[in-house]
Amino acid sequence: MSRHDVDKLWQHFTSVSRARIALGRAGDALPTGRLLEFAYAHASARDAVAGRADFSAIAARLEPLATVRVRSAAADRPTYLRRPDLGRKLADPPGDPLPAGPFDAVFVVADGLSARAVEMHAVPVLQGVLPRLAGWHLGPVVLAEQARVALGDQIGAAMGAALVVVLIGERPGLSVPNSLGLYLTYAPRIGRSDAERNCISNIHADGLSYAAAAETLVWLMTEARRLRLSGVALKEDAGALLYAAPKPLDSAPAELRSSEQQQGD
Repeated sequence: MSRHDVDKLWQHFTSVSRARIALGRAGDALPTGRLLEFAYAHASARDAVAGRADFSAIAARLEPLATVRVRSAAADRPTYLRRPDLGRKLADPPGDPLPAGPFDAVFVVADGLSARAVEMHAVPVLQGVLPRLAGWHLGPVVLAEQARVALGDQIGAAMGAALVVVLIGERPGLSVPNSLGLYLTYAPRIGRSDAERNCISNIHADGLSYAAAAETLVWLMTEARRLRLSGVALKEDAGALLYAAPKPLDSAPAELRSSEQQQGD
C-alpha cells in the first residue's frame, strides 16, 4: 500500500471518529499542536468536574414550571468527589421541602460530574419531553446540588412518585466534557440497584439529539408505567425503539442501558 493510500485511509478514520488517532509526529514526539489540544481537553474535563451548576438560571429557564431546590449530604465539591455515598442521600435538612404526591413522575435535574452539561442540555431535553406527557400528574422539577444518580431514589420515594427521571451531567472525557445522561427508575426507593434503572446517555451536540432523547425517554416512561418495572427487564422489550426514534444524521443511535456504567454516578 502506498503512502498516499495510507494517508487517505487515516483521513477516513479521523472523519468518522473523535478518537485521538493519526496525530502525526515531530521527530520522536507528538506535534506541539496536538499536545496543546490534549492539554486543553484535559483542562476542560477537570473544569467540568469541578464546576458548579447555576440552578437559579436553570429554574428561570424552566418557568412557569414549579421547581424546588435540594442538596445532597455532600457539603461541598471536594467532599462530593471523595465521598460518592454522600451524594446519594439528601442533606438534613435537604433545602426546600419536598411536596408529597402521589405523582406519576418526578424529574430531578442533578449537577453530577459535569455542571456544564446540565446547564446546556437539561432544559431543552425537558422542553422536548414534557409536552409529550399530557395526562400525566407530574411533580415539580427538583434541582439537586452535589447529586449522584441514586439521590433520585430518595427524592422519588419522599414525593410518592411512581417514576423518577434523573437528568445528570455524565463523567467528562477527553473528547466530550458536556454530556448529559437520563436515568429512569420505576417505584423509586432507597436501595434500588443499578440494574433496576434505564439509561439514555451521550446527549450533547455531537451525540444523541434532544429530539431522539425525548422520544426514547417518553417511550420508556410509558412502558415502565404500563409494565410496572424498569431496568434490565424493560430494556429487553425495547428493541423496536431504535427504529422508531428520530435519528438525525449528526446523532448517535439511542443508547439504552440498565446501569449507570460509571457515567453519571
